[in-house]
Amino acid sequence: GGLAALLVCTAVAAAPIGAGIPVASRPEDVGFSSARLGRIHDTVQRYVDERQVAGAVTLVARRGKVVHFEPHGFMDLDSKAPMRRDAIFRIASMSKPVTGVAIMMLMEEGKLRLTDPVSRFIPEFKTLKVAVIKPGYVAPEVPAGQQPPIPEYDTIPAAREITIRDLLTHTHGLESGSLGNRLGARLAPRDVSKTLADQVPNLPRVPLDFQPGTQWNYSLLAGMDTLGRIVEIASGLTFDQFLRQRLFEPLGMRDTGFWVPAEKQSRIAALYNRTPKGIVRGETPAWLATTTFFSGGGGLWSTAEDYAQFAAMLVNGGEGNGVRLLSPRTIALMASNHVGDLYTGAGAGARVQGMGFGLSMEVVLDAIRANRRTSEGSFGWDGAFGTHFWVDPKEQLIGVLMVQTPGTGLTRDFENAVMQAVID
Repeated sequence: GGLAALLVCTAVAAAPIGAGIPVASRPEDVGFSSARLGRIHDTVQRYVDERQVAGAVTLVARRGKVVHFEPHGFMDLDSKAPMRRDAIFRIASMSKPVTGVAIMMLMEEGKLRLTDPVSRFIPEFKTLKVAVIKPGYVAPEVPAGQQPPIPEYDTIPAAREITIRDLLTHTHGLESGSLGNRLGARLAPRDVSKTLADQVPNLPRVPLDFQPGTQWNYSLLAGMDTLGRIVEIASGLTFDQFLRQRLFEPLGMRDTGFWVPAEKQSRIAALYNRTPKGIVRGETPAWLATTTFFSGGGGLWSTAEDYAQFAAMLVNGGEGNGVRLLSPRTIALMASNHVGDLYTGAGAGARVQGMGFGLSMEVVLDAIRANRRTSEGSFGWDGAFGTHFWVDPKEQLIGVLMVQTPGTGLTRDFENAVMQAVID
């Protein structure tokens, strides 16, 4: 109730946010109800109590002021160590918008164009093939839990090259479906003890899952990892150096990077997977446990506070911590729908209604049809381990959810808890 909410607010006010975002002296000053903000904790606590997640950190800011920043639950269930506000999380695909921003910075500098073919930077991408499953092929029956064999397929030439825009919008077809992912593991296996420069030129050995520009299909790693390599070639810096010098240091993101140094490892939140018997401790996947392969698709570690600095820059039209990274026009371009109805899929069988896909993030086009509580024009993305963020330009609001258990309903429930607390 009220006292708990009051305590939360004073706790927040006592601890200034590390870099650029000041804390609101009263949530009411930026149009939030102090009492209603307490429902964010209540919502997350339900997930902790039901053992759907071990713990979480949530952060909300509006009009440039933090109104809520709170740890919930546990760092890990074995030790029962309480969740820390500065806990470090595997943000997985929330790395993708960071990669998107890096590309847009280079676009603004004239070092690349969205329309550039990838082969301008990586010549191996000049001639691509598309996999076509053989007509009449029927997958054989296999016992439950076993993968069917890779289907018989032919290859045909790609109708056109893939572009930087295709990579940003998941309309390129590179390891973008079950066939491409399985062929990738066979034809261009990732060796994460190597580098992007060493690995990315192998990716065109894998046939595309569809003709470029004809479908939206999520590429877990390959598409964004290719963009990371393009950042290296266009900037002359390794991808980790570029992000550190051009994004993380200017924005005051002190705890974000592709690996966690030894002195910070005690702050890593434990990873949990869902099973029918509840959540069980998981292992960090190989593509994260590397200090040489800088995956723009999923390789970053971060904190709620750090990622909020990044989100605050986006909601503020490209400026954060007193530094301008992008122009407002470029942020608007990133937050526009670039894929027509490819993201939702057309007609009655649509995957999701009322949504579009911009440059590295999804966009709410029609909140009612999309069944979202966030405003039209909101954009953001999430990560495979449950993390989520969104940017709401209309309300000048950002929300960040850091958690390390995938596949719960917490994402939408957190958005609802935030939006119900906005009172003007």
